[in-house]
Amino acid sequence: MKSLNPVTLLFVGLLLLVTACGKDAEPVGSEKQGPLTVYTVNEPLRYFAERLGGKGIQVVFPMKEPGDPAFWKPDANTVLAYQQADLILRNGADYAKWMAKVSLPGSKVVDTSKAFHDRLIEIQASVTHQHGPSGKHSHSGHAFTTWLDPLLALEQARAVKDALQTRLPDQVQAIEKRFESLNKDLQGLDAEIRAIVSQKPALPLLASHPVYQYLQQRYGLALESLHWEPDEIPSSDQWSTLEKILARHPAKSMLWESEPLPAVQKKLEAQGILCLIYDPCPTRPKQGDFMGRMRENVQNLGKAWH
Repeated sequence: MKSLNPVTLLFVGLLLLVTACGKDAEPVGSEKQGPLTVYTVNEPLRYFAERLGGKGIQVVFPMKEPGDPAFWKPDANTVLAYQQADLILRNGADYAKWMAKVSLPGSKVVDTSKAFHDRLIEIQASVTHQHGPSGKHSHSGHAFTTWLDPLLALEQARAVKDALQTRLPDQVQAIEKRFESLNKDLQGLDAEIRAIVSQKPALPLLASHPVYQYLQQRYGLALESLHWEPDEIPSSDQWSTLEKILARHPAKSMLWESEPLPAVQKKLEAQGILCLIYDPCPTRPKQGDFMGRMRENVQNLGKAWH
């Protein structure tokens, strides 16, 4: 038999490598040794997966550095870990833009907002700014904090449930039971917020940052958003913009993703504006869990009506 020349051998080797890398995940429902490995792009999805999957799965949200997961850029090793996972949960709505720039096995990826794609909020205008070390960016495309609407969060949790039940057919009933509990909690959040807002539906509110679009849409909040960062002193122009907004929108409360600087809080309070923390919780909280943080958010929101 005639031997292959080095160029031909190299070509064959590359062809085999590409073919191997291009294979999809193992067939759905096939047996797998060890727990199902699930990678997510933020804390809400990590929480849903872990709560629904129980001890039968290993859930990983690998971001360790500070910043917003929506604009996070994982390194090559982390991308490889995503590719090797059994299931990848994405948020959709233009969240985690890095996912569009890498190759991920389509059979493993679940877009948890796909069911309500027609209800995503498009951002008409954007302002370029920066959150910590994540670099400059703009909130353009679609608003992505979908889970701040508890009923959209419920639909995302349902997508997670369906994906887990497909891959863990022997745990369908257990996952369904856990979903019923999560459903009750999210429906409870919705009921609490509706009860608060119903006291005065047109109450003027401010937000330090444009991240509450889905909360605003669900409950019809009279909300005006600024572009203020909690760890920065607003410029004189930003204070001037606030004064103009207050002239036509006399709000007495401002929602913040995290605690603003004491000097900023003091100046706002001098103008009769109460600072309220409504944390989107995109990363794992230092204390408690996602649901506990959402309940705290609802309690804080209620202070605007008191």
